[in-house]
Amino acid sequence: MQLTVPQPLGYYKMSDTVLDPVVATSGSACFDLHAHLPDGVEVKCYTSQNNKMEQTVENGELSIHPGTRYLIPTGIIFDIPQQCSVRLHARSGLSLKQGLVLANAEGVIDEDYVDPVFAMITNISDAQVTIKDGERICQAELVYQPNFAIMPLQNSPAQKTDRDGGFGSTGV
Repeated sequence: MQLTVPQPLGYYKMSDTVLDPVVATSGSACFDLHAHLPDGVEVKCYTSQNNKMEQTVENGELSIHPGTRYLIPTGIIFDIPQQCSVRLHARSGLSLKQGLVLANAEGVIDEDYVDPVFAMITNISDAQVTIKDGERICQAELVYQPNFAIMPLQNSPAQKTDRDGGFGSTGV
């Protein structure tokens, strides 16, 4: 069953130089977001020792140091439909080839968030990596979130299958 969101995902570009989100192919599950790194922008980051810093963009490039976490601006503000969220995911090529991943594994943007979107990127490699203005930095998807309730139970849930065990019980 395919669900249709009644309202499109709107986006506002904070300047004329911000690149539009792009769906790469007709079969893509996600759309790409780009780094918006104009010269002189101060990018917030935290070192591996949790020291807060700012790094200035020079020549449309930002050096991503090993073990440091950066808030990479996209220059986009989303208008997310009701009962939806936008989920940010790492790009597989950046992760494999350069060691750039999302520091929070998956970014969740709630429908009521109407501020600029940042990708929280960290470098898990041992080498410095350079991100350029306009580079595809993460991928995103619109996720429908049905209404649900959370309720306490008086008893532990009953076994639903013949599965026996927890983490790692089904193999590697």
